[in-house]
Amino acid sequence: MKALVVYYSLEGNTKFLAEAVAEAVGADILELKPEKDIPKKGFMRYIKGGSQVVRKKRPDLMSFDEDLSAYDFIYFGTPVWAASFAPSYNTFFDKVEVKGKKIALFCCYRGSAGSTFEHFKERLKGNEIVDTLEFKEPVKVEENKEKVMAWAKKLNR
Repeated sequence: MKALVVYYSLEGNTKFLAEAVAEAVGADILELKPEKDIPKKGFMRYIKGGSQVVRKKRPDLMSFDEDLSAYDFIYFGTPVWAASFAPSYNTFFDKVEVKGKKIALFCCYRGSAGSTFEHFKERLKGNEIVDTLEFKEPVKVEENKEKVMAWAKKLNR
C-alpha cells in the first residue's frame, strides 16, 4: 500500500514519531507548517495554543501539494492541545478531502490524550480508522521509535 504520514509538530516530538513511521513503511511525509506558529517556549504557548483549539482557529498553512488520491493509507500525527488535535488540522481538513482511506492516528501529550482521537474520527468520517497510538512525552526516546515503527509496520501490510 502506498502510505503518507501527515503531521504537525511544535516541539519536535510528533516530528520524531512521524519520521519513524515514514522510515518503517517507506511512506511519503507531509508536515503541516503554519505561516505563523505559536511560540515554542514559555507558558504563553499553552494559552495561545489552547485558545486556538477552543475557538476552532484555522491558521494559514505554508503551501503543500500532496495529492491524497495517490495514497491508500494515511497516518495522522499531532501533539494534544486542549484535549484535541493541533489547529493546523482544521485548515488541512477544510482544504483537502480525505475519503475512502485506511487511517491510523497517533498523538503525543504531557497530560492525557483527551478527546484527540474522537475529534479526528469526526473529521475523518468516510474512512476506515484502523488503529490509534498515543505517547506520553516521547522526547525522542529510542524505545518509542521502535514502538511506533513496529506499530506502523503491523498496520501497513
